[in-house]
Amino acid sequence: MISLYEGGVYLVNGREVVPEAEAARVTALTGKAADPGEARRGTIAYSILKEHNTAEGMEQLKLRFDAMASHDITFVGIVQTAKASGMEQFPIPYVLTNCHNTLCAVGGTINEDDHMFGLSAAKKYGGIYVPPHIAVIHQYMREMMAGCGKMILGSDSHTRYGALGTMAIGEGGGELVKQLLRDTYDVAYPGVVAIYLTGAPAPGVGPQDIALAIIGAVFKNGYVKNKVMEFVGPGVSSMTTDYRNGVDVMTTETTCLTSIWRTDEDTESFLALHGRGEDYRRLDPADIAYYDGCVAVDLSAVKPMIALPFHPSNTFEIDELNANLEDILGEVEKEAERISGSKASFTLRDKIQDKKLMVQQGIIAGCAGGNYTNVIQAARALKGRSCGYDEFSLAVYPSSQPVFMDLVKRGAVSDLMEAGAIIRTAFCGPCFGAGDTPCNNGLSIRHTTRNFPNREGSKPGNGQMAAVALMDARSIAATAANGGVLTSALEMDCWDAVPAYEFDSTSYDRRVYQGFGNGDGKRELVYGPNIKDWPEMSPLADNILLKVCSKIMDAVTTTDELIPSGETSSYRSNPLGLAEFTLSRRDPEYVGRTKEVDRLEKARVAGTDPSDLAPELIPLFEKIRAIPGQEAVEILDTEIGSMVYAVKPGDGSAREQAASCQRVIGGLANIVKEYATKRYRSNVMNWGMLPFQMEAEPTFEVGDYLYIPGIRKLLDGDLKEIKAYVLKDPVEEITLFIADMTPEERAIVKAGCLINYNRNR
Repeated sequence: MISLYEGGVYLVNGREVVPEAEAARVTALTGKAADPGEARRGTIAYSILKEHNTAEGMEQLKLRFDAMASHDITFVGIVQTAKASGMEQFPIPYVLTNCHNTLCAVGGTINEDDHMFGLSAAKKYGGIYVPPHIAVIHQYMREMMAGCGKMILGSDSHTRYGALGTMAIGEGGGELVKQLLRDTYDVAYPGVVAIYLTGAPAPGVGPQDIALAIIGAVFKNGYVKNKVMEFVGPGVSSMTTDYRNGVDVMTTETTCLTSIWRTDEDTESFLALHGRGEDYRRLDPADIAYYDGCVAVDLSAVKPMIALPFHPSNTFEIDELNANLEDILGEVEKEAERISGSKASFTLRDKIQDKKLMVQQGIIAGCAGGNYTNVIQAARALKGRSCGYDEFSLAVYPSSQPVFMDLVKRGAVSDLMEAGAIIRTAFCGPCFGAGDTPCNNGLSIRHTTRNFPNREGSKPGNGQMAAVALMDARSIAATAANGGVLTSALEMDCWDAVPAYEFDSTSYDRRVYQGFGNGDGKRELVYGPNIKDWPEMSPLADNILLKVCSKIMDAVTTTDELIPSGETSSYRSNPLGLAEFTLSRRDPEYVGRTKEVDRLEKARVAGTDPSDLAPELIPLFEKIRAIPGQEAVEILDTEIGSMVYAVKPGDGSAREQAASCQRVIGGLANIVKEYATKRYRSNVMNWGMLPFQMEAEPTFEVGDYLYIPGIRKLLDGDLKEIKAYVLKDPVEEITLFIADMTPEERAIVKAGCLINYNRNR
């Protein structure tokens, strides 16, 4: 079904994969010598990156994007940051959608206040504003903004439009601020991995099945981490563009940087249907293209898949799971016990009845599941059938009003409703825990993007826990038709060709504010009482003292664990208010510890000796002065901050708050073995924190202090060997390092954060 190549490969004439070790075959096939340096330029990715690169060479890219997108969890902070940095207008089309805090259900007026702020920002700076319920962020961008050869930057991790020939990247808000200030997105030229597709998906196998099969094959070994996934091969044309979109959006869960697909006549038809035929161009690799790896996928061999809790890479064929329920579900229960820390119970084997797994809820929603193709197939499967009147329930969220309208016209919505499904408007809530939280100990099957721990909204700290398994809409519909018994779509015979979609832009024409290029700088931004400015952050001092305020030894720490999703989203326009939730699901004592450190640093900045507040500092500085070369160090000249140690933090969301929440209540550094994603590391630096790494196992514990001398000077060097001192008895010297930082990133950290850096300019 899926195989990974060791080492690089050549793709010849778009159809033959030749391992680098067999390069002589390239010459035999083409009459040309195999030159990996030259052939790297033959990828689709190279051509698009080159068009958007403003640097002289291609080794260290400085990219400018064609458009940007944010939703209502992130756009307030981005606009506030850019405003504080001197922005006067949006220099490129910037789409502000309202698909995350859509329900306005938590915190009184604060969600709708954010929406009104977004509309006022679009009017003041010249933006595009999509009101609540009209479209989820990525569906709008597919329908109205993506095009062949473009690049789009979004403040949501699932910013992926590769199936439309667009290289799209999800990043933290700081990177979008840089574009608004006409700066660049700086990244070393990434590796490019071919996703070579052959065959065609079987009827009943959907895009989520293809995506989960790929994620399961590449996530754990990091095969495509921070690389470009380039979808090529004859199998691409076996899928419609709408179907490809459903595969593409899930590439985020592989930890790749971005994605791009070869385009064809179906891509052209999709763009023409949406009134943008001029945005089509044929994208194909050159006759000889070199890739840093290859994932070969036989689409015809993929079967309906399920990703069990608690990660999209925990994948099984549904048939395999059903044949081994006790063993496989027992392993998930062990993981649930570890995740909950025995504060809540989650069981799965008690849901086995007559050797079949009963689930409690089904959801088809968002940028992955709410596409026209997925919903129309679910409606077919449920036509004339019933979801039943027991505990199982089904909710369906079409991804945009135009999709909803066509489904209504075709009778698909009434077919779903007659079967007992609940139809809702465009909303991302089920993806991140702000909608359809299942019952305690419930299992929800979802065609959404993620199934991280507690992302569905449960709270183990309060004794409640539920979980999500990811599946394709077709198998979810088959399960619904079977009364909640986990069922593969292949057990049904209803998967005929999907009728052609008819796009109607009327709902956009009448509701979306199109203000690009027409900003009115005299307008005032509309602030609600919860919208707060960023607090002041100090520049980096010459020497730093770090207190270990959390130590997380899990193999991976998600952004959901760093700052919870769900109901906390309503507070994301209030930096200090949101920061109260930092690490609340993973280390509830963290906030109190770091705020105490922040109190000491604020006293130091104000000119008060911090040891007056914390006498424990006096013997610590005696130890520091005993270190050779540190005899004259003074407390008032040493910045005091908190530090989080985690093995591999940052898997998942692009939300910058995973870093900014640490920073605004005293965070000064992370120490890690490795960063799960580039975007989280970028967020750490953009918020003025030091992205330390260490190879050795940590010997320090929560409450210990680390001293690092001369850090500002060190930031001017190669950063490969940084001496730090654990202030125990006796003092222990350890070695840290920081991976490559651009000159701008070094300057941002020295300044204390991106806002300070821009003000200084």
